[in-house]
Amino acid sequence: MKFRFALLLSLSLATVVHAEDETAAETWTAKCKSCHGGDGKGQTQMGKKESVGDISLPSWQSTHSDAEIRQVIAEGSTKNRKMKAYKDKLSAQQIDALVAYVRTLKKG
Repeated sequence: MKFRFALLLSLSLATVVHAEDETAAETWTAKCKSCHGGDGKGQTQMGKKESVGDISLPSWQSTHSDAEIRQVIAEGSTKNRKMKAYKDKLSAQQIDALVAYVRTLKKG
């Protein structure tokens, strides 16, 4: 009985985590991809125009904390006015999921 409960709980949590990943990917596609690209390299028409950096680079990833990434998503960028604040459009959970998604873009 305990094993079944633990198994059911594990499967439920895995489903929730997977759903959050999908939501982050969907949010990235809807809100971020046009500038940052699907891979985070910023090699889109708008990304090139706005000199968006390559956030997939290990050097970028290691010099930007989760808190800094969260701040830019929520409040917008002071370096690029085109990067608008999303705090009124995305929930705190969606912003946190985007921070985690940004981390998945890191090149090996």
